[in-house]
Amino acid sequence: MNTQKIIYWIATSLLSLMILGSAALYFVQTEEIAKVFKLLGYPTHLIIPIAVAKILGILTLLRNQGQKLVEWAYAGLFFEFLLAAFSHWQVQDGEIAASLVALVLLMISYNLKNKVR
Repeated sequence: MNTQKIIYWIATSLLSLMILGSAALYFVQTEEIAKVFKLLGYPTHLIIPIAVAKILGILTLLRNQGQKLVEWAYAGLFFEFLLAAFSHWQVQDGEIAASLVALVLLMISYNLKNKVR
């Protein structure tokens, strides 16, 4: 396995674990997540749909079938992380790091996906 492929799979795996972990929290700790959503100014009825979208996005990236669908999944996750980082920055709650790490992992995964798959 070449270096690019190893980097791709590390980035994609870490990203998948982060997203699946956060989606699981959305289902398990809905009340705590609702407090964060309210702090950020988002409606709480979006919690479950966002969790489902995160899971579907990661499954799409890992399956890598249908180039347009994969591109849409990358785009959707990109905007989710970018807007999350901006929202945390706006309210100055000190929670911006996870969004930025996810954004970096997503960009690494995206930039290497066509070279290794």
